[in-house]
Formats: sequence, structure tokens, C-alpha cells
Amino acid sequence: MASRVLGFMRDIFIARFLGTSGMAEAFLIAFSLPNMFRRFFAEGAFNMAFVPMYAKKLEGGEDADDFARDAFTGLFVILSVFSVLGVVFMPALVWVMASGFAADERFSLAVIYGRIAFPYILMISLAALVSGLLNANSRFLAAAAAPVLLNLVFIAGMLGVAVFGTPTPSAIGIALAWCVPVGGIAQLGLVYWAARRAGHTLTIRRPRITPELKRLAIIAGPAALAGGVMQINLLVGRQVASYFEGAVAWLAYADRLYQLPLGVVGVAIGVVLLPELARRVRAEDEAGGQEAFSRAGEFALLLTIPAAVALVVLAVPLVSVLFERGAFNADDTAFTALALIVYGAGLPAFVLQKVFQPLFFAREDTKAPLRYAVISLFINAAVAIGLAPFIGFMAAALGTTLAGWGMVWLLWRGSRDIGQAATFDAQFKGRIWRVIFASLIMGAVLWFAEITLGPVLGMDGWRYLGLAILVAVGIATYAIAGQLCGAFRLRELRAALRR
Repeated sequence: MASRVLGFMRDIFIARFLGTSGMAEAFLIAFSLPNMFRRFFAEGAFNMAFVPMYAKKLEGGEDADDFARDAFTGLFVILSVFSVLGVVFMPALVWVMASGFAADERFSLAVIYGRIAFPYILMISLAALVSGLLNANSRFLAAAAAPVLLNLVFIAGMLGVAVFGTPTPSAIGIALAWCVPVGGIAQLGLVYWAARRAGHTLTIRRPRITPELKRLAIIAGPAALAGGVMQINLLVGRQVASYFEGAVAWLAYADRLYQLPLGVVGVAIGVVLLPELARRVRAEDEAGGQEAFSRAGEFALLLTIPAAVALVVLAVPLVSVLFERGAFNADDTAFTALALIVYGAGLPAFVLQKVFQPLFFAREDTKAPLRYAVISLFINAAVAIGLAPFIGFMAAALGTTLAGWGMVWLLWRGSRDIGQAATFDAQFKGRIWRVIFASLIMGAVLWFAEITLGPVLGMDGWRYLGLAILVAVGIATYAIAGQLCGAFRLRELRAALRR
């Protein structure tokens, strides 16, 4: 939560200083490059293969840390070479990401920023591996807190330029680019220190090919391809957006808003669920696996469905209050809010993916998610590219949402072959419809409250209070409606939060 709130602050400052200008779009593309490959190498593939293998070694009493050291060394060597290649071939990478930039100054700016930021992939990928080790040992705090440091570095960098220098767009842009590798070093340092403190020292040693690493590569291969497909989905959206001036920034700011519930709920549940399911598989505990899977799904939708309704209903006041100042104007608010409405409709799907995917990864099955990811890629590309001439940049957001729901349907359909551990129990099935009903009641109340508070939301000095009232009304309405219709019990919810 702290990371996401600070991420909001970071983007508020970026919107204040750069708005949706060419420099803002160039930085967003440059920053997305190492993040894209980080998800491909570390979180999307390597960790999805590493965590179950490491967790099973822990469960079996084997030397799991020796395996982790070999994996750490291998990742360091591969990504050191890749970082150098990325810096050298940055113009080609920027063109692949946003060919619409080629006709103006955004291209050269993105190349400069990208060369400064790209080594971040090495630090953050190693940090992701160490975080996976900590998560497998049920130590979640340091790994969850690491992104806080990155956002603090960004905020400090922009404030430093504003206080001690001249906050011109060019000065802010170059400062943001340098904050990326500095933040990566801080993140890696934190999780590495936490791992050493917990008794897990990861050292870089002479690379060697062990049977475990071969097995890791075999498992990670399809996951890497699946991760690559998912990143191509994002790439398609950015390519479409790059041909519409300001659209890359509109989509990025909307993405930040729906990433709050996705990151706090969906990613957190996925991080905890994967090692838990891996241990259940090792112990052949079908009933325990079903309980973990059902409670994760129930908890995810309990918080995500009302969040999705709120994002759709309150899109305009959310964007206006959070971002509309300085270089970010009313037109930017309108376009960003449109994207947020479409993303909000896909939020439950994005979270459910984090619940279903561990079912496959815990069983070292990375091929099925790859097949599903390829199909979702075709859905995204068909919608984004096919509808762009008719609805403009909104096609990119719509493609992402429809591909997300398609991926969930495929994961659900494929999980039926796993057995009891991949089915939701009676408690989940009985409560999900109550959650939807309570969320719709909340949405109706919020819609009426927004109309009532319209004049307040339009006043510069009072709009923050107006949004705070709307948020309070939404939380109170959902809590009361959920209790009355049996969607949840507050005592059970507190227990789930503790777990």
C-alpha cells in the first residue's frame, strides 16, 4: 500500500512538471523498457520457475540456498550481457516500443533516457530473485517494501531539481532517467540485506550448469515465452498509443490508478499463493490446496469488484483531483478518465489471473499458460489494431481489457483438469454473487453522491474534501451492504488480512 501511494505521489509530480508533453511520453517509454524485460526475465519467467523449485527443496529438507546461489549467478551473467546490448541497441528498442515517435523529438529523448535507465533491469531482476527466496521462506515485508525506495528516489529527485535547481521539463526529464538505476540499486540493497539477515547469503560465484539449473531452464522456457507474449500485449497498446499525441501519457496515468488495487490485492495474493500451493502439491494435500485457492479468490474479488465499480463511476473526479494541475489540463483529465473506465472494467480479470496462474506454476506447468497467453495476444492485437482507426487510442485500453478476460476464461477452463485443488468451494460460490450485489449498490450510491457533490468537486480549494467524502461514502456503503447481504463478515475479513 505504501508503495502504491508513493507511486501516486510520483505520478502526481510527473504530471505537475511534465503533463502529457513529449518529454513525459519519452520518459514513460524509456522507463517501460527495463520494466518490460524485467517482467519477462525475472517476475514473468525466472521467478515463476524458481519459487516452486526452491519451495519444494525447502519442504524436502534439501540445500535450497545452494540452488539459489547458482540461480543468482546465472541471472547476473545473463542480464549483465543483456544490459550492455540494450544500451547499444537502444534506438531499435525504442522504435519497436513506439514507432510513432520516429517522426519527432520524442524518439531521440526516449533513446537518451532509455540508455540511462536500462541497466535497471539487472538490479531489479536480481532483486526479484532475492524477493522470491524471501517469499518462499514466508518473509514478505522487505520484498513488498522495496518498491517504496524506488518511488522515494523519484520523488526526491524531482523535488531536488525543483528546490536546488531550475525545474524545466528537460531538467526534470533527465533527473527522472537517472533516478531509475539509483532506485534499482536501493531496491536490490534492501532485499539482499534482508536475505542476509535471515541467514540466506547469495554470492556470485563461478557459473556452472547443474541438473537443477537445467531443470529450471526447461521450466522457465515456456514461462519466458508466456511472459514475452504478455509483454507483446503491452507493446501493441503502446505502439497504437504512440500514433496519438498524448495517448502514451493518458494510458500511463490511467494505468497507475487501476494498478493500485491490482498491486495491493492481486499481486500480493499471487506472491503468497504460489509458494503455499507448491508446498501443498509436494505434500499431496488436495483439500488444503482447494482451501488456499478458494480463500485467495474470495479475498481477491471481495476487494477488487467494488474497486472496479468505483473506478468506473468515479473516473473523472479521481483523475481530476489527483492529476489536474500544472501541465496536466482538463482535456488530459477527460481522456485519462475514459481509459480508466475501460481499465476498471478489466480489473477483476487482471486480479483473477494472479489467482489462477499459481495453480499451474506450482505444478511446474508453464506450457498451458503459454498457450493461453498466445491466444490473448491475438485478442488484444485484433481489438487494438483493428479498432484504432475508429475509436483512436481507446482501442489500446479496450484490447488490454478484453484480452485480460479472455485469459481468465482460458485459465479457468484449463484448470478443470487439475482436480479438486483447482475448484472453488461452496463458500466461494455462495458469496461471490453477494459481493457483486453489494458492489452494485455501492456504485449506485456513489453515482448519486458524485452528482450531489459536483459543485464541490469543481472548486479548487474544496475538491480534495469532495473526493475524500466520496471515498468515505463508498467504503461505508460497501461495508454496510456487504454485511447485510452476507458478502462477508468483518471478523473473517480481519482474519484473512492477518493471514
